Amino acid sequence: MAHLTAPDLEAALDHLRAAPADGGTLELIVRRPAIDEREILEEATLDTSVGLVGDNWSVKASTSTADGGPHPDAQLTLMNVRCAALLANGRGPEGMAEAGDQLYVDLDIGVDNLPPGSRLAIGDAVVELTAKPHTGCAKFSRRFGPDALRFVNSPEGSRLRLRGANAKVVTGGTVRRGDTVTKL
Repeated sequence: MAHLTAPDLEAALDHLRAAPADGGTLELIVRRPAIDEREILEEATLDTSVGLVGDNWSVKASTSTADGGPHPDAQLTLMNVRCAALLANGRGPEGMAEAGDQLYVDLDIGVDNLPPGSRLAIGDAVVELTAKPHTGCAKFSRRFGPDALRFVNSPEGSRLRLRGANAKVVTGGTVRRGDTVTKL
């Protein structure tokens, strides 16, 4: 697969910025049952203690907590589906799922629109965006290319949260592809 170049990515900024500020849509749900495994779902259950039910977040070790357990402010990740589709470069949902996030939304998840503490209603659930940054890593660079990693971690990419946003579940419930995503 050919990775997009920096000029290709920069040329898409207006399209990425045009995501709705409210009333977006949940376009893709991905469960990660194990490291580097992805399951694309039509619906999922979000739970306040385990995040997305069946996802490996609750059992995966973390280097960012004192006890090595999962970080409570990174229980769930949301990514702008427009950015995920751009990076997948025509490889569809399976290519987008390689980003490693669970909920892909057509919504402006940038910090100006949704500062930390903002809550979103999705289906029967409510999630809260946290202050913990969600940044690209070496795996992200291998999957989408070094230009993509620089792009999502650039000052503008970080402001728009193009790599995604960490969140936690505050009200559990069922979410389905096509659900409206509403700012609370």
